[in-house]
Amino acid sequence: MSRRILLLSNSQSHGRGYLEHVEAVVMEFLAGCRHVVFVPYALKDWEGYTAKAQGVFTQWDLPLEGIHEWHDPVEGVHAADAIFIGGGNTFRLLDHLHRLELIAPIRARAAQGMPYMGSSAGSNVAGPDIKTTNDMPIVQPPSFAALALVPFNVNPHYLDASPDSKHMGETREQRIREFHEENDAPVVAIREGSLLRIEDSKVTLIGETGGRVFFKDRDPMDCPAGADLSYLFAGPRGRPG
Repeated sequence: MSRRILLLSNSQSHGRGYLEHVEAVVMEFLAGCRHVVFVPYALKDWEGYTAKAQGVFTQWDLPLEGIHEWHDPVEGVHAADAIFIGGGNTFRLLDHLHRLELIAPIRARAAQGMPYMGSSAGSNVAGPDIKTTNDMPIVQPPSFAALALVPFNVNPHYLDASPDSKHMGETREQRIREFHEENDAPVVAIREGSLLRIEDSKVTLIGETGGRVFFKDRDPMDCPAGADLSYLFAGPRGRPG
């Protein structure tokens, strides 16, 4: 399988414009693509969301078209040089991917080496399922099963617990540990400003803030920017140490 995947924690960082913090990475990743298909299903306003993405991609001289503009969105997948799935509500996004029968076509094109880029919810759906999303289930998709482009789950927008916080609710780490009480897949938690780049089976954590990798029955591993996480493709037994 040939993979070219970019998974962003967030599309906008504080004080910066849409995708501004990843401009150089995205432009290099999508170099040579002449038809980027944008999937806006995670938000309600597809037209407005697509126009926002088009404004930035036009500045980069990268043509972008919303998949909803196709009468048959599956044809849009087949026509794409690259696919970018934006953030929003992960449940709403996955519901549309299932109901429009886009899971298999996107998975097949990505397996052929078509660049796949996801942000937030778009990163969540790249894993086996969406069980580590931070979002509320505002709709009920037919299944939690997702694209399975990578063999691990992603938790975008990861927040470290503050030792000074008086908040008594569960921390993000506690929620991921609850996931591992019932599931085995590793979870890569990426802080805002960070992203994962996957080339074939090589996984690199890049960006500004690093992240953490969670395994079942093991303490999480802190990972700095530049960390090689390729062992994740070996599954739970491939964990280092």
